[in-house]
Formats: sequence, C-alpha cells, structure tokens
Amino acid sequence: MKRSSIYAEGFNHKNPIPAACRIGNTVYTGSILGTDPGTGAYGDTLETQCRLMFEHIDRIIRASGGTPDDIIKVTVWMKDRRQRQALNVEWLKMFPDPDSRPARHTMDAPLEGEKLIECSFIAILD
Repeated sequence: MKRSSIYAEGFNHKNPIPAACRIGNTVYTGSILGTDPGTGAYGDTLETQCRLMFEHIDRIIRASGGTPDDIIKVTVWMKDRRQRQALNVEWLKMFPDPDSRPARHTMDAPLEGEKLIECSFIAILD
C-alpha cells in the first residue's frame, strides 16, 4: 500500500509536514492545534483553542475521506489537564453518544508560548 499525505483547507503546519497520513484505511495525524484557520493565531482562551482544535479535527478527518465516527483514539496534551472541562465541552459536541466514543488519553505537557492544548488522532476508515 502506498502512503498518502492529507492536507486540510484551513489547517497547516509551520514545518513541511501534512496534517495527516493515510495508508490503506488507517489515518494518523500530526499535532493539531487550537489555531484560527484564517490567521494561524492561537485562540486567546483555552475554550477557544479547544473549539478551534475540534474544528481542525473535523476538517482533517473529512479531508482523509472519513468522519468523526471513524476516529478510534485521541491523544491530548494540555498545559494544565486539571482544566479538562473545557476539553470535555467540545468532546461531547463531537462525540455525543456514550456508546460510540473514541478512546482518549489526556496528559500535562510543557507547551510553548500561547499554546494551551494540542492533540493527535488515529482513525480507521470504513
């Protein structure tokens, strides 16, 4: 199987890497941030960064040929994981069904500058 790079309109990295990579029906992302799709600036609050990050998750999974239902694992890094409530608000919007949510691992990380949260995900497409 051949690897293919996935790019999503409104999301890009500063480094020369795609938003995600797909081989067969498996998708792995790089780091997904809470940045404004027009300006690339970080949201000014954790809540805004969470909303923007989940909007990017949606863009990237759709650019990969899937939907949020195909996501099986999300890994999240936060400056302060005790503030997971802001993350959970957006999590429940994207994954409202308690019988069909991906696994999630959230951990503290020494994020740089204005970055308060970032994530990556793994998806298996139908």
